[in-house]
Amino acid sequence: MEQALFQATAFLVAMLLAVPVAMRLGLGSVLGYLLAGVIIGPLLGLAGSDLHDLQHVAELGVVMMLFLIGLELEPRALWAMRDRILGLGLMQILITLGLIAGGLVAFGADWRLALACGTILSVSSTAIVLQTLEEKRLMQTPGGRSIFAVLLTQDIAVIPMLALMPLLALPGAQAAAGAEGEASAMLDHLPGWGLTLVTLGAVGAVVAAGHYLVRPAFHWVQAARLREMNTALALAIVLGIAALMLLVGLSPALGTFLAGVVLANSEFRHELESDIAPFKGLLLGLFFITVGAGLDTALIASAPLQLVGLTLALMAVKFLVLWGLARAFHLSGRDRWLFPLALAQTGEFGFVLVSFALAQRVLPPETAALLLTVIALSMLLTPLFFILYERLARRIRPAATQDDEIDEAQPIIIAGIGRFGQVVNRMVTMSGLRTTMLDHDLATIRLMRRFGYKGYFGDPTRPELLKAAGIDRARILVVCLDDPEATTRLVTYARRIRPDLHIIARARDRIHVFALYKAGANDIVREVFDSSLRAARYVLENSGLTDYEAAEAERIFFRLDRMAVRELAEVWKPGVPVEDNPDYIARSQELNRELEAALTEHFDQQARREAG
Repeated sequence: MEQALFQATAFLVAMLLAVPVAMRLGLGSVLGYLLAGVIIGPLLGLAGSDLHDLQHVAELGVVMMLFLIGLELEPRALWAMRDRILGLGLMQILITLGLIAGGLVAFGADWRLALACGTILSVSSTAIVLQTLEEKRLMQTPGGRSIFAVLLTQDIAVIPMLALMPLLALPGAQAAAGAEGEASAMLDHLPGWGLTLVTLGAVGAVVAAGHYLVRPAFHWVQAARLREMNTALALAIVLGIAALMLLVGLSPALGTFLAGVVLANSEFRHELESDIAPFKGLLLGLFFITVGAGLDTALIASAPLQLVGLTLALMAVKFLVLWGLARAFHLSGRDRWLFPLALAQTGEFGFVLVSFALAQRVLPPETAALLLTVIALSMLLTPLFFILYERLARRIRPAATQDDEIDEAQPIIIAGIGRFGQVVNRMVTMSGLRTTMLDHDLATIRLMRRFGYKGYFGDPTRPELLKAAGIDRARILVVCLDDPEATTRLVTYARRIRPDLHIIARARDRIHVFALYKAGANDIVREVFDSSLRAARYVLENSGLTDYEAAEAERIFFRLDRMAVRELAEVWKPGVPVEDNPDYIARSQELNRELEAALTEHFDQQARREAG
């Protein structure tokens, strides 16, 4: 017990120290987790002797992540992605597999061993890549969507990979002692075709259970009206499917992914997401730490140059394959670099496939140890590849080939049609005016078109797209982008080329207001300011004030606060935190006192009128 508590404390402290530092340095959380694992494992030796058992617990993070991905992908969404899944994703797997297997056979390896190694090394890391894409806000770019399609194809392809792996067993090969547990021993006597049938049967059982059993179970639990019971059921679904997959020697992550897809249309989908997400984040971080802590330092020390060279050679092969596919599928500019750099590694399913292949006597122990080390090193290098992409992206102009062709320009341009821009557009168009909507999220554009609103896909900050949208003739530009930096950049550019254009901009907060004021926006709307005023008015109305008094207080606060923001913008210094700006602090305190005095005077006058 003491050892377990010490180990848990070491992992948590390493996580709390390394990850914030990595995020501050712009390295991403994944590299922070991996470095934390390297520090407490190979360097300090604090990982403990039962790291293998801890890795099994940490793999639940990957299991839960695949379950949540499945929940977001209803079968219709998968069918809509069929071109990229069957084209881009499947070609990546087959070409990479063929090149690696062919190279090993050329060097004298048995064809079955070569095919197994090619299969294992053809997949990439869903956990690392998706986590990094989300952090760096690259998921909705053309490159990010193509990466997701390839990762999704690989995750699905692991099912037939696991099913076919027993057919590649090497005659006379020795399985590593104790490599698998009782489940493998139970299935050892089955022939290869028998194991394949068991694999397919287990997959079918998961699909059937998700379709026919989960909904009745949720209705049963809902009757208790206890939130913890919902959480318990969500965990029971994930852990139960994982246990079933392990029982037949399959990947639990693939089983939960399939269950998520089956439940994507369920009315309980959002409940499952909210219950699983907190566990997923913590366990996924623990998984990355165990990857770093589990590096075979003895093997690396025995041949460091050879192992690093082998890892880089593998990543170079995958990079070239992915680069060629990016060209073939018309990815250009930054996306052509993002696509191969993000997917050049081998991922967590490589660990699963190596363990399964070892248990089924497909790989000898020495080859399995070598593959595990190469996989871990490639995952460790992946965050550095993303840093390389960011350096390259600064020098490459965004690709222009992905934008829609704008066939008619309107006098009002709305840049960004998320939850903020949609409300603006609806009110304007319902008032009889016409707009040109621009957004870089293709899914949002398609959704708006289904509801009868015509929008155009493309990056609204690009001068070429703005010109096509009629920026030279427009009367009003409404900037509703989520990204504050992109908003400021767009306002600055629009004001420079059109001094007469009326620009209305969405601001994240008061500091962003100052930046937009400097950039030349005419009207600046803080995204939560008006809703916060309305909430404050409701508080006053329910605290004894009349509706009229509360509305007047809201009106006075709104007018004086807008004046205060303009005055504070004059003393604001770009790049200097407001708490380090004494002029800003002094003027802010003066304005707060003036606002408080104005509200007090208003209520006193109201009281005197009522008394008179």
